[in-house]
Amino acid sequence: MPEKAVKTISITSGKGGVGKTNLVTGLAIAMRRLGKKVMIFDADLGLSNIDVLLHLAPRYNILHLLKGEKTLFEIIIEGPLGIKIVPASSGVQELTALDEFQRLRLLESFDSYSEDIDVLLIDTPAGISENVAFFCTSSEEIVVITSPEPTAITDAYAIIKVLFTRYQEKDFHIIVNSVRDSDEALEIFERLSLAAERFLHISLNYLGHIPFDDAVKGAVMAQRSFLDLYPNSPAAKAVMEIAEKVLENDGRIKGGLQFFIRNLLRSQGHETVLSDRGR
Repeated sequence: MPEKAVKTISITSGKGGVGKTNLVTGLAIAMRRLGKKVMIFDADLGLSNIDVLLHLAPRYNILHLLKGEKTLFEIIIEGPLGIKIVPASSGVQELTALDEFQRLRLLESFDSYSEDIDVLLIDTPAGISENVAFFCTSSEEIVVITSPEPTAITDAYAIIKVLFTRYQEKDFHIIVNSVRDSDEALEIFERLSLAAERFLHISLNYLGHIPFDDAVKGAVMAQRSFLDLYPNSPAAKAVMEIAEKVLENDGRIKGGLQFFIRNLLRSQGHETVLSDRGR
C-alpha cells in the first residue's frame, strides 16, 4: 500500500510568547477552509498548549501513547472544523527529551495510523532543545515565527543558526507576527535575512506577516481560534493568505506520516532501523 502524501511542517520560534501556538491553530483552520484535512501535533510534549487554547479536554494524551497504554487513534481529539489534534501532556518533565524507546513508539504509532490527512502541523516547543531539533529536522518545511521584540528576533536567528550549523538545514520560512504594518514586517525580515546571509551564507524565505489585532487577544481569552471567532479580522485574513502560499507547493510533497517519523529517528543516528528513503 503506498504511503499517504502528507505535507509536514514544523512551526517553531526561538522565544516563547510570539504567538506560535495561536498561529498554528489559525493555519490549521485556514487550511481546513481551503479543503485540506489537517492534523496538529502538539510537540511541546510535556507542556500542553493546543487543547488549552481551544478549550478542549482530552481524556488521553501523548504520554498514554508513549507508555503503550493507548494508540495514536485513541488519543487524537477533534478540534474546530474537524481538525485532528494529537494532544501533549501537561507537566511531564521526562518528555522534554525523547529517548530511543519513545521515538520507536512514535514510529510504530504513526506507521499504524490509517486515516487520511493532507497536512501535519507540528507545534514545537519554544527555544532550542533536542525535541525542537527532532521535529524540525524531520519535517519537510520549517517555519520560524518572530515578532518585533529584539529578543524574539535574536532568538529566531539563534534557532536558525543551530539548525543550520548542527543539522545542515538550509531552508527556512519566516513569518513576522504582531507588527504595525507590512513595512515593519519587511524591516524585521531583512534584519534576519542579512544576518543569515552574512554569517551562515543561506537565504531565508519570507512567508508574510500578521498585523497586531485586538481580535487575537479576544479570541485567546474566549479559548477560541481568532480565525474561528473573528474570520474577517485583519489577522485572520493575513493567516488565510499565508496558508494559501504554504499550500502552493503541494506538488512537491514527498512521503507521508511514516516519512516524518523515520526522519525523526534518522536525525538521531538510527539509520539501521530505517528504510533507505532520503529527504
